[in-house]
Amino acid sequence: MGSRVNLQILLESILPQGKKAYYQPPSNITLNYPCIIYERSRIDTDFADDTSYKLDLRYDVMVITKNPDDPLPLLMARLPRCTFNRHFVQDNLYHDVFTIYF
Repeated sequence: MGSRVNLQILLESILPQGKKAYYQPPSNITLNYPCIIYERSRIDTDFADDTSYKLDLRYDVMVITKNPDDPLPLLMARLPRCTFNRHFVQDNLYHDVFTIYF
């Protein structure tokens, strides 16, 4: 799997020009929509002979848009090893949550 920096580059490649993907943003940052917020949620480990031989980093990714018909969630859903988790609306913003292994 790639590094978190490579995941950042991948996520920013599906965003419109000038929009950002944020890794665990602090609360004092003003977000510009559409945007992507992501954080590491888990590390899955495979073992053999009492030794870990494979680590899969799992990230929770939230796509936030102002437009309910924005194509960004569909672009996110097409990424490798990415699955849709849930959708909700809060403060007139549309949130789509995904899980991606990277």
